[in-house]
Amino acid sequence: MPEPWWRTGPQEVHRLEDRVSSLYVERCHIDRDDNAIVLVNKARVVHVPASWLAVLLIGPGSRITHQAVTLLADSGTALCWVGEHGVRLYASGHGIARGSQLQLRQAWLVTRPKERVKVARRMYDMRFPHEDTTGLTVQQLRGREGTRIRRLYAQHSQRTGVPWTKRDYKPGDAFAAGDDVNRLLSAANSALYGICHAVITGIGASPALGFVHTGSALSFVLDIADLYKAEFTIPLAFDLAAKALTSERDARTAFRDAIVQGKLLPRVVEDVKSLLLPEDSTLLEEDLGGLWDDKDGVVSSGRNWGDAPFNADSHLDVLPDPGESTTS
Repeated sequence: MPEPWWRTGPQEVHRLEDRVSSLYVERCHIDRDDNAIVLVNKARVVHVPASWLAVLLIGPGSRITHQAVTLLADSGTALCWVGEHGVRLYASGHGIARGSQLQLRQAWLVTRPKERVKVARRMYDMRFPHEDTTGLTVQQLRGREGTRIRRLYAQHSQRTGVPWTKRDYKPGDAFAAGDDVNRLLSAANSALYGICHAVITGIGASPALGFVHTGSALSFVLDIADLYKAEFTIPLAFDLAAKALTSERDARTAFRDAIVQGKLLPRVVEDVKSLLLPEDSTLLEEDLGGLWDDKDGVVSSGRNWGDAPFNADSHLDVLPDPGESTTS
């Protein structure tokens, strides 16, 4: 098999769940010094070990050298080019995953209705740890989830004294709409989506193949993020609003501290694996790099298959005569 463009495998880098979740930088020069990323601006110079980062978020006014990108790629660190304060994702680079096995498993599950329902049910069960959901349809589970979220909003409003009427946000510019707690919710949820997106792509799953959500390039990101809103972003938004800390930066920095204290990153990794993989299964991360075969499943690449037995005449028989019309 030919050598891949990357030079390191998953056994040579730190596991995703052991890394710092993300680092946001803006208005700086990003370079490389040995195995560290160097961040330079007018105020200071900071060295960051590349292999300890899950994702580097590159904001406006930044420039990065080829050597820095090479180091991050070899370290399995995902690169994301984002808007100011990480609000929007414009482009992303390769993460730690080297194989496609998890994504193939995810595609198999999501394209089989019975299996898809099982995964969706498990997601709802994770949100109702003390409730019996046996026998409930997906529609009933969806309704119960809506009731649970409304009840949570009311409980946190009573707890903090922050008024609450309804969830209000503006698609495409979520922080521009609603009252303070709504804008804080939008900002915190945006950060949560970024963390979930980084983990999903980092371990080799697809952010688009959702089980509850569908039709979006981020459907699975929304599925996974919904598992943690009740614990992280909803109480955080009400707590900040009660303290009159209402800027987007307040939400982002508070959420950063919350995910470190709550050890969210390893939880997301394990939850994604548990939802997609059979029980007692291990995640296959190696680059198999084979060729698909309709009889044998996978055959080896990196060889000339013209050496295999091949009846050229039988294949030429099915080709149209160049002088004949192929239309009826």
